[in-house]
Amino acid sequence: MKLIRAELLKLATLPASWLATALAVILPAGVAALNSRGDVSRGVDAGFQSLAVGVIGAIVLGVAAVSSEYLAEGAESGGGRQVTTSLTAAASRSRFLLAKAAALSMTVALLALVSSAITLTTTSLTGTAIGTAELPRVVGVTAYWILTALLTGAITLVTRSGIIPLTFFIVNMSVVSVSFLLTKVTRLANYLPDLAGMRMFLRDLRGSAEIAPVTGGLVMGLWVVLVAAIGVTVFTRRDA
Repeated sequence: MKLIRAELLKLATLPASWLATALAVILPAGVAALNSRGDVSRGVDAGFQSLAVGVIGAIVLGVAAVSSEYLAEGAESGGGRQVTTSLTAAASRSRFLLAKAAALSMTVALLALVSSAITLTTTSLTGTAIGTAELPRVVGVTAYWILTALLTGAITLVTRSGIIPLTFFIVNMSVVSVSFLLTKVTRLANYLPDLAGMRMFLRDLRGSAEIAPVTGGLVMGLWVVLVAAIGVTVFTRRDA
């Protein structure tokens, strides 16, 4: 628990965390308000499509949680890196990673729930009314955000830099979906983590394969486990 509290404190003090919070909470609510002027606000995925965009906040947080460990500190601190201090304080590298994953999951879950409440309320006030029957989909949104943050964090653990995973995932989520384009080539692309995970809360997601919400969650979870296993293996076998 001490390690988890330490990781929560580190997340709270990262400048990127404030940017991630704004992206996770304000961005989807703003998109929902804009969508209220068109047909999007009256679709079966009203509000939830906006929450799919808000996952960018979880991406930023997942990348920052890991990449911040490798940033060189100021000259007054000897120019070292946070990861050295973190590993000195932790009993083992595996416990350090578990604490970081737990802190990241808790933070992202809170952001997802707050964002869902604000975004869906905005959607109800400006477009389609959303009732308590949609609560399972909110759980899906929360799971999707958590798994995305863990996935990006695991990739950053391998690269030790946030530039590559941050650029790829933000572009893939907001500019052009590489995963969706790949579905035009092969149906297997529907089982990539982002597209499979979205099945947990989107009902009108176009694709060349039908995937149930639970199946989508399991597929994304398996991707996260696989990538996390690679990240943990690399992290534990190389010098900090």
